[in-house]
Amino acid sequence: MSLFDGILGQLSGNATIDNLAAKVGLTPQQVEQAVHALAQAHTAPGDTVNTAADRTGLPQDKLSEIVGHIGGEGALGQLGPLLEQGGGGIMGSLGKML
Repeated sequence: MSLFDGILGQLSGNATIDNLAAKVGLTPQQVEQAVHALAQAHTAPGDTVNTAADRTGLPQDKLSEIVGHIGGEGALGQLGPLLEQGGGGIMGSLGKML
């Protein structure tokens, strides 16, 4: 989880997966899945939260809370490139991990 913690820390200053999970009432694994899905959905057509909810099965209200805690839609735009740094290898690794 330290990779995700580092990425979230870059976006919001101090967010960690465990901290975010406690705030929104999900498990750390669900939050990792949500953050990954939200980052991907941000660049997809349609509503980001709806798309991520369809992909993960997580409630839209929880996904909206996560978006708010990490800094809003603007932070999601920064999240995708951070996940893809290193020629896409990190994104593939995260996908396998999730």
